[in-house]
Amino acid sequence: MHSDIQIAQKAKKEPIEKIARKLKIDKKFLIPQGKYIAKIDLEILNKIKNRPRGKYILVTAITPTPLGEGKTVTTIGLSMALSRIGKLTSTCIRQPSLGPVFGIKGGAAGGGYSQVLPMEDFNLHFTGDVHAVGLAHNLAAAFLDNSYFKGNNLKINPERIHWRRVVDVSDRFLRHVKIGLGGQNNGIPRDTGFDITVASEIMAILALSKNLKDLRGRIGKIVLADTTSGKPVTAEDLKVAGSMTALLKHAIMPNLIQTIEHTPCFVHAGPFANIAHGNSSIIQDRIALALSDYVVTEAGFGADCGAEKFFDIKCRASGLVPDAAVVVCSIRALKSHSGRFKIVAGRPLDACLQREDIPSIKEGICNLEKQIENVRIFGVPVVVAINKFAHDTENEIECVKKMAREFGAHDCVVSEVFSKGSGGGTELARAVVSASKLKSKFKFLYPLDTSIKDKIKTIATKIYGAKDVEYGPLADEKITLFTKRGYNKLPICMAKTHLSLSHDSELKGRPRHFVLPIRDIRASVGAGFLYPLCGTMQTMPGLPTHPAGERIDIDSGGNITGLS
Repeated sequence: MHSDIQIAQKAKKEPIEKIARKLKIDKKFLIPQGKYIAKIDLEILNKIKNRPRGKYILVTAITPTPLGEGKTVTTIGLSMALSRIGKLTSTCIRQPSLGPVFGIKGGAAGGGYSQVLPMEDFNLHFTGDVHAVGLAHNLAAAFLDNSYFKGNNLKINPERIHWRRVVDVSDRFLRHVKIGLGGQNNGIPRDTGFDITVASEIMAILALSKNLKDLRGRIGKIVLADTTSGKPVTAEDLKVAGSMTALLKHAIMPNLIQTIEHTPCFVHAGPFANIAHGNSSIIQDRIALALSDYVVTEAGFGADCGAEKFFDIKCRASGLVPDAAVVVCSIRALKSHSGRFKIVAGRPLDACLQREDIPSIKEGICNLEKQIENVRIFGVPVVVAINKFAHDTENEIECVKKMAREFGAHDCVVSEVFSKGSGGGTELARAVVSASKLKSKFKFLYPLDTSIKDKIKTIATKIYGAKDVEYGPLADEKITLFTKRGYNKLPICMAKTHLSLSHDSELKGRPRHFVLPIRDIRASVGAGFLYPLCGTMQTMPGLPTHPAGERIDIDSGGNITGLS
């Protein structure tokens, strides 16, 4: 089989105007970004505001290995398969961060015969939305430091500056830095650091905003620092919110591209799910739902991360309710959750993972059991998709199907969209159509009027399986402060490892009886949530020994090579 990029480069692309016509999008709402990409003018929101919405399908997963479980592949493939069985379908996904593209994971365009096109543009820069977010974020940082340097009229406390700078590259050397060195004309020295751009509150805001006015209002509420008297300093106070929003004028418009089988695909925003809320934008979902019979979107990482935040944060902000969810798993990941095997990106798989091993599946399938439970807690019917690999046996597949249904899944089916395109996903598509016809019993995990600690404990015990939560001194201090300021009514966006249900990436399967440590809590007031930092969670990733970027190059003909 050809590599992902070889398949993508051989695929025929249709002009973006033709893709738009499938959804009856008038040409006047298209802002072309070349032949195969277009931004959607937000004026379309007025035209579609009273239309009935299509079925809303969320794709999530078990706790992934470092290789991923094929969630994006399944999202794209399911969309194509629904189209194949006669449903007008749109895909809604996030834009990839360049950190993972050049780091561990590689690209995020799907893979095999279940990809979005143009693959190279999608993975590299795309329409510049991430750069616009980074520039708006760093503009606020520059204004903040300048205000402190130029007389400090806002009485900024230099020990309580919360706003770090961002860059969209995984770089552990930037986690902790000292700025303002070199003498009086170069600023005032202080300790700070960098986060990755997709962890910026502005990226979260972009995904949660309803329109340009809402975006402007949310940016004005961003808390950048505290004063010497303990009051918040906002972007509005700094008089930078307007300039920040101006930089995002085009970034707030969703992008339209196509799948390898020419199904319409919307791409917008790209927040991480282990740090931020990990879901694509409300704006693109609303547009897609008004124009399609079915909309398939995905939430980052496992159901304990992106899906919980989709339900408790994004659904609260949008008012939209999902009709069904797909939980993606792979046989190799279920074996890995037995604790017998270690999967490391860039290293060969343990040979035992490629042989029939039902005992290991039965030991590790407790993770699937918990992730099915996590989705059903919200009242959403679940279909399990087994992302099939060549070495999976029929006995292993039947074992997973039987147990998944026993765990409460509406159905469990094999997906072969990676190798077969939509033809490998028709069984999954029919199972999703069936599940989406069930009566919705959607409910949130917690009410907003409970305390910060009660909300955190509810997530920790009900979703992760912890027995309790412990707080460091800084976390306790922040809870007191945030409650005083009235932030205690905001939802919670947990920042934790995506490689375990717990805070410890080494704890596989379904950890029990652990205590979840919270070392700090930060406020994203503009985005509208608080985010506790669990364990040693970092907001700036590092590169592996052999980054994915080592394989990426460009040939003499100008073609990108090595992307995956």
